[in-house]
Amino acid sequence: MADQKENVKFQDENKPQRNGSDSSAHSKPSCTQSGLTENDAHGPAASRGEFSNPVYKEIALANGHINRMNKDELRRKLSELKLETRGAKDVLKKRLKNYYKKQKLMQAVVTENSSTDTYYDYICVVDFEATCEENNPPDYLHEIIEFPMVLVNTHTLEIEDTFQEYVKPEINTNLSDFCVQLTGITQKTVDGADTFPTVLQKVVDWLQSKELGTKYKYAVLTDGAWDMSKFLNIQCRISRIRYPQFAKKWINIRKAYGNFYKLPRTRTKLSTMLEMLGMKYEGRPHCGLDDSRNIARIAMRMLQDGCPLRVNERMHAGQLMSVPSTARDEGAPAPRSPSCRS
Repeated sequence: MADQKENVKFQDENKPQRNGSDSSAHSKPSCTQSGLTENDAHGPAASRGEFSNPVYKEIALANGHINRMNKDELRRKLSELKLETRGAKDVLKKRLKNYYKKQKLMQAVVTENSSTDTYYDYICVVDFEATCEENNPPDYLHEIIEFPMVLVNTHTLEIEDTFQEYVKPEINTNLSDFCVQLTGITQKTVDGADTFPTVLQKVVDWLQSKELGTKYKYAVLTDGAWDMSKFLNIQCRISRIRYPQFAKKWINIRKAYGNFYKLPRTRTKLSTMLEMLGMKYEGRPHCGLDDSRNIARIAMRMLQDGCPLRVNERMHAGQLMSVPSTARDEGAPAPRSPSCRS
């Protein structure tokens, strides 16, 4: 449901959030190692006297070479690197310089630290599909109709396993034509599916079988705040069950992506993130499992680029809150069976 969630996600993430501030709002350096920070890669470091590291000489030499390239040479080089080749000559120069600057800074970090720092052994990517109308009224209750999970091993940077279950809605029992067309989920599919509490129990069983929260440290990752703060929150109230503890904190990849690559939120749509990383969408858009796979590809590339993804949002008393980058993070708790609301 990426297109249906875009506007609301953007509005949600730009609202003030309680209990800690969004790190992007204060331009705090993150992924700091050996004195090289994101601000070094993209900010005016000269004014701070941070050009003492030898890597900056290499960057200056690369910039000089790029300045001498003509437009055709710039396009060929960008094409080789699977980067966007459209734009004016100055735009192409800037794009190529930014690429080499980031690569050389990341290489310096890896050289000094020998491996990428990760907070979790596994990341569970979730991207729900839910009931919807073409023009949802303000009081419309979205119900989850697809619950996918993609399990990423942060050490091997591979998708280790996937989970997918469809869900039978209780209120909007008849899917709209728009919903069917958007998601590809048919009325027959949801009619034959289990209700949400049963599906959530299957999710818990699957996570437990992977020994997550017991043997291995893990975190949930989503494309924005909407999936957990809205879809799951509303669904748990509809199904009269408590919000699961393992999903109360998560990594909002849009925040992490924007902070790490120093990009505005308007450039953190799924399709845009893939394109900027030189990748194309694989599968069927708005299929929850395919969306989750593509989000996982972005997460793996970010880890490869040197960004240690970590929890940056949480739910508390039914409210969405930011998690400061300085907060202690022990990963999600071991999943437990869903319980009824009192």
